[in-house]
Amino acid sequence: MTATPRPPIWDVAVVGLGPAGRALAHRASALGSAVVSVDPLPRRSWTATYAAWEGELPDWLPRDAVATRTDRPAAWTTRRHVIDRTYCVLNTSRLQSILGDHCGTVIAGRAVALSPTSVRLDDGSTLNAHVVVDARGTGDSPDLAQQTAYGVVVDPGTAAHALGGEAAVFMDWRRDNGTSPTDTPSFLYGVPLTRDRFLLEETCLVGRPPLAISELATRLHHRLRARGTTVPSHSDVERVRFAVEPPPQAGRSHSSDQVRFGARDGLMHPGTGYSVAASLQYADALARDLRDGSNGRLWPWKARTVASLRSVGLRVLLDLGPEQVPEFFEHFFDLPPRLQAAYLSERSNPRGTLSAMGRMFLASSGDIRGVILRSTLRREVR
Repeated sequence: MTATPRPPIWDVAVVGLGPAGRALAHRASALGSAVVSVDPLPRRSWTATYAAWEGELPDWLPRDAVATRTDRPAAWTTRRHVIDRTYCVLNTSRLQSILGDHCGTVIAGRAVALSPTSVRLDDGSTLNAHVVVDARGTGDSPDLAQQTAYGVVVDPGTAAHALGGEAAVFMDWRRDNGTSPTDTPSFLYGVPLTRDRFLLEETCLVGRPPLAISELATRLHHRLRARGTTVPSHSDVERVRFAVEPPPQAGRSHSSDQVRFGARDGLMHPGTGYSVAASLQYADALARDLRDGSNGRLWPWKARTVASLRSVGLRVLLDLGPEQVPEFFEHFFDLPPRLQAAYLSERSNPRGTLSAMGRMFLASSGDIRGVILRSTLRREVR
């Protein structure tokens, strides 16, 4: 906690101290703004695995915030692919330490009411600021598409055996996890966390409802046994569950003056669940907007167009039949690297995003084209 006198009104109040909120508080403080942040448990250690493609990370982030880098990780659909990009797993504790330094005043408390210029806390006190930013993530609602995962941390030798010697596997859709072609599919994700720790994780990419974590645990252990891999009983475990789309009332609303950031504002990619890199990347831009008195929004028309296209992609993923998923991703990994990057990483490149989607449509079977057309034409109402 930072013990500093409270001004009568703060420049910026940030509600929520996950990676997005801490990144914004850190960058706004670096620009000279008087920042106050609120979170129920601000000292809670982050334990999740955060990763990004190398080109997504901002220049201001120190190099040691990255724990491991893997050049050209593999992927499996109906066959093996190589992704011609560098994949980074972040050093979670180091990232939290970096963002926790020089980030203004931090208050332990729960926000019960937000307005564009004030935060009322559960102890009855109120914080006033020129701008209040809601960075509380997506929340947990059964109405939202969610990603779930179950992983174990093993030594590199065990991981190499399970992954057939691959340095890292971004997705492995092969069905040696005990499922049939009609079961909801899940994939194996395998990445080095440090030099001597490796994560093997069974993942349900998106579901409404998603696969239960207990089911994913069963699938992971079945898959590893099928590959002759034994997981030590004392292995650390990771359980993952989060919404991949913002709650409707907290999304990209241009009719409200409430500023939002991170997954709360739709920076999460709905087709992958990745948001940390985008939040790190755009924290500077929002901090500058807030300092300069701009509208504090990161949604020019190109970004809004890409977000709409990605929403269509999410509907396609939810509508695909189980047997169609590996083929769908086969066509994605067959795209040129520039188009893969456009779809996964570039939120202001509608031409590249549309080109990637168009090429996948043309390469797909008639059945998958039908799903894509129906998903594109349907206006989703929840």
